Amino acid sequence: MRIKFLQLLVIMFFGNSVLFAQKADSLFALNDSVILQSVTVTAFSAKLPLKDVPASIAFISKKDLTAQGVVSLLPAVNTVPGVRMEERSPGSFRLSVRGSLLRSPFGVRNIKVYWDELPLTDATGNTYINLVDANSIQSMEIIKGPASSFYGANTGGAIILHSNTEVLAKKNQLQFGLAGGSFGLFSGQAGWHYSSTKFVSDLQQSYVRSDGYRQQSALDRNIIRWNGKWMASKNTSISFLALYTRLHYETPGGITQAQYDTAPRLARLAAGSFPGAITQKTAVYNETGLAAITLQTKLTGHITNSTTVGLNKTDFQNPFITNFEKRKEWNYSARTNFAYTYKHNSFKLEANAGADFQYNDSYIRVYGNKAGVPDTTQYKDKVHVTQYFLFAQVNMNIAEKWFLQAGISNNDYRFWYNRVTPVNTDYPKIKNADPAISPRLGISYAVLKSTNIFANISKGFSPPSLAEVRPSSGVVNETLQAEYGWNYEVGIKGTLLQNSFSYSASFNYFNLKSAIVRRNDANGADYFVNAGSTIQKGLEIWWNARIIEQKNSLVRSLHLWNSLAYQPYYFDSYTIGTTDYSGNKITGVPRTVNITGVDIITRHLYYANIMFNYSSAIQLNDANTVASAPYHLLQIKIGKQLQLKNTRLDIFAGADNLLNEKYSLGNDINAAGNRYFNAASTRNYYAGVKIIL
Repeated sequence: MRIKFLQLLVIMFFGNSVLFAQKADSLFALNDSVILQSVTVTAFSAKLPLKDVPASIAFISKKDLTAQGVVSLLPAVNTVPGVRMEERSPGSFRLSVRGSLLRSPFGVRNIKVYWDELPLTDATGNTYINLVDANSIQSMEIIKGPASSFYGANTGGAIILHSNTEVLAKKNQLQFGLAGGSFGLFSGQAGWHYSSTKFVSDLQQSYVRSDGYRQQSALDRNIIRWNGKWMASKNTSISFLALYTRLHYETPGGITQAQYDTAPRLARLAAGSFPGAITQKTAVYNETGLAAITLQTKLTGHITNSTTVGLNKTDFQNPFITNFEKRKEWNYSARTNFAYTYKHNSFKLEANAGADFQYNDSYIRVYGNKAGVPDTTQYKDKVHVTQYFLFAQVNMNIAEKWFLQAGISNNDYRFWYNRVTPVNTDYPKIKNADPAISPRLGISYAVLKSTNIFANISKGFSPPSLAEVRPSSGVVNETLQAEYGWNYEVGIKGTLLQNSFSYSASFNYFNLKSAIVRRNDANGADYFVNAGSTIQKGLEIWWNARIIEQKNSLVRSLHLWNSLAYQPYYFDSYTIGTTDYSGNKITGVPRTVNITGVDIITRHLYYANIMFNYSSAIQLNDANTVASAPYHLLQIKIGKQLQLKNTRLDIFAGADNLLNEKYSLGNDINAAGNRYFNAASTRNYYAGVKIIL
């Protein structure tokens, strides 16, 4: 296998290319790396150059999304300082912004995710980020720090996924892709993009499967996504989004340090009266369909409106060690945003006001798990969750150099819960979070034409999610409160040397109160508590140097970049019973993460993307008595782009964990039985081809 892989590389890079007519221009957007001077972001509805926004915002382009790996979002997301995406096993993702992983055993919590104008985060506060992959979206923006003033309940930040509604020169474009690799990896992708002056349609299908590195860690996922945009008139456009995902991934569970050291591929073993993961066929099955429509209208010369309505349905099953949970979830959402714009000379004003409403209706059934088959009924519950907020915001450009952004929201959260089986007179239960006012103020000043300094202050608010109030054990925690806190931030962004060097640096201070923390009971089931307060001070530095940018030279493009996050977070006040954790490092957050990358493109469109990731030790329990070891991760992806008549090809191959490090890409924090570790794959390879017709 290794000989065949090396032969493929030799043919790819040194084979005869006379048969192919090569274009001087990149075929697959190899050169769209982030240059702060030119990138426009839509966060906070501002539509500003990235350097002008008074906030820490990262923009991830299509090239960034596909620079490493095959379809996973993880490598690209982890290049953003202060952002960490983890994968305990293939398909089982967690995502944190500035330490918000503290409360997420899986999925995404206290971060609000939007897909265009549609909230992908449901009313319960949960986001199934594994419903999408790098083929599903065109780009993404990550807002670091509380963004409650415009996006509702969150303390970590917000993420905006963008669809592909680009009008291309070619009316019809077909795309196909195939890839395969180690541990049974196979991926297939097909797409059709249609564009005219009035209508754009983008249909994509993406499939991936893997056996996984560990026992009980297979993945099988199929995604079909369509989005369209119709210019109904000069002043009106209608956008459409539809998604269907069928996802199945096995969950091997955490293992102990001794097992991790000697047999890291093991799934969780039987212990005491509890069987192991293989016996119980532990896994997640998620079948979700969603649809949304957005109407954008120019009402007058100064006033526009954007209104989105959405619907999604999820069938969720989770055979676990101790039970078998089934959920049917219906989610309804609506968002409207009115914008008023005014411009006079160098003064520009944009004022926004609107509302965001979400409703979740869930029917939850919990059974015993008998070797992967539902057994006796334990609970049947009905849950309704309503979450809505009103928001207002002002963006002002003053005297060309100053930009002011001020916003505020009023958030409301209501939770209704009824236990159908067994009948219990204590139910139904109603839990309402107190309405929360979340303001934000940001200011940016252009000290030079290409350099801005900024500062902002914001308040975040995040009520406990349904999975935290009512975890899989079925025990309702009525005392769990919303977490909240103030964030303060200063920074600088800009470019130097005629835009050849882009950079950003920021320092933030976040005092989180009533922080929600995950813990495990003796059976390994999750439960959550409020942990007093945390102090989260962090330094984030990013830069990108365009060392070579010569179209006709042998090396036409050479970029060197670096991403650094320093996060000495700690518990400020945290006591459980008689145990005081105050002053301890925050669980699950590495103090230092540094990622360095090199991107190379030659005149004949050979390319290489190399990335080196250093992550420091991670505390695995609140007592700080167990920590994961630091690790160094080296990844490389190389390829060749070609054109034969009307067919464009991208042939690529890559390797992950080239140094063959033993590390865990997703630890189980505060795990029962000291089962903290989920071993990541050893050195592995992949190769594939993309075709555009």
